[in-house]
Amino acid sequence: MQIRTARLLLRRARPDDVDAIYAIMSDPRAMRYWSSLPHENRDVTARFIADMLVEAPDRDLFMVEQDGQVIGRLGVWKFPEVGFIFHPRTWGQGIGYEAMSAFTAHCFARPQVSELTADVDPRNAASIGLLTKLGFVETGRAERTFLIGDEWCDSIYLTLPRPTA
Repeated sequence: MQIRTARLLLRRARPDDVDAIYAIMSDPRAMRYWSSLPHENRDVTARFIADMLVEAPDRDLFMVEQDGQVIGRLGVWKFPEVGFIFHPRTWGQGIGYEAMSAFTAHCFARPQVSELTADVDPRNAASIGLLTKLGFVETGRAERTFLIGDEWCDSIYLTLPRPTA
């Protein structure tokens, strides 16, 4: 399964994606608002990729490539919650919006998907802005939802309902 956009290819993970994803997930800037600490070594990333390779009916995960290079990952780990992470060198270029626009359209092509949701750290203004631009709306907030290392993080919950025809 692949999804093409003007600049990007969204494709399924492969075992040889470890180095590219490690470059992202070991970067403290990229992982600042992720649900875990930066990956300490390639073995952690290899396990992460191995988990992505397991097919399950409630997930839909993609690597994001630009010019043949993996620059991010997005998808649904468990429907309906979406998530994404991109290499910091791509930030501010509209890559996230382009990739997530194509991905949300792909999700809503499934008749059983009535909405998509996201759980975002309230300090992550860029991700909140991206999701808002896609049409997600805030539906709630909670404090101390994730303990990442020794830091408690809060959550903003957002929802994108199925577009009406």
